[in-house]
Amino acid sequence: MAKRIALSWSGGKDSCMALERLVAAGYEVVLLVTTVPQELNRTFAHGEKIEMIEQQSDSLSIPVHFIRCSLNAYTETFIEDLVQLKSRYGLDGIAFGDIYLEGHRQWGEDVAAAAGLEALYPLWCRPEDSVNLLTAFIELGYKAAVIRIRKDVLDDSWLGKELDQNFLKAIQQQTVCPLGENGEFHTFVWDGPLFQYPVRFTYGQVLSQDSSQRLEIHPLI
Repeated sequence: MAKRIALSWSGGKDSCMALERLVAAGYEVVLLVTTVPQELNRTFAHGEKIEMIEQQSDSLSIPVHFIRCSLNAYTETFIEDLVQLKSRYGLDGIAFGDIYLEGHRQWGEDVAAAAGLEALYPLWCRPEDSVNLLTAFIELGYKAAVIRIRKDVLDDSWLGKELDQNFLKAIQQQTVCPLGENGEFHTFVWDGPLFQYPVRFTYGQVLSQDSSQRLEIHPLI
């Protein structure tokens, strides 16, 4: 009997590739889990409007649960919600799209253990192998665009770039992780093999923060 898994979902390439790996390995991914600041209808991870995550959920035919939390009580609220979701969905584990940062993995393993769940890391690899994951994502036919960058490592010309063969070549010429594992860039995935239909959206203005710039995206209903 397949294990029933929740997947920590940012809306970007890493969580999407984790979903691809889990499905291929025979897991039953029954739920997407996305954290949202209590006072905003945007995701903690990338700053997308929750409507964009809901459209991904609909196209993937996997329900999404928004964990509404504050930064100060992020971990505690995450665990509390996981405990409730474990009972509601009969979960065996929760998967994360982290690649090689040990601190991120330790946090995920700790919260999973606190909720009585197995922690899965389907993308885990060596830093030098991260480019292979990006290559696989593109060659599988997934469609994604850069919606957030760290201003200290990439300029705003990267905002809106689609992840394709040109992107693959260009990102390897930068002094960053090809998958942006250190937050160098974040993406939004709108189509691919697991999607029933493309998520439709339009680009808005560029919003600047202290350390990053974000390209606003709006759903097209």
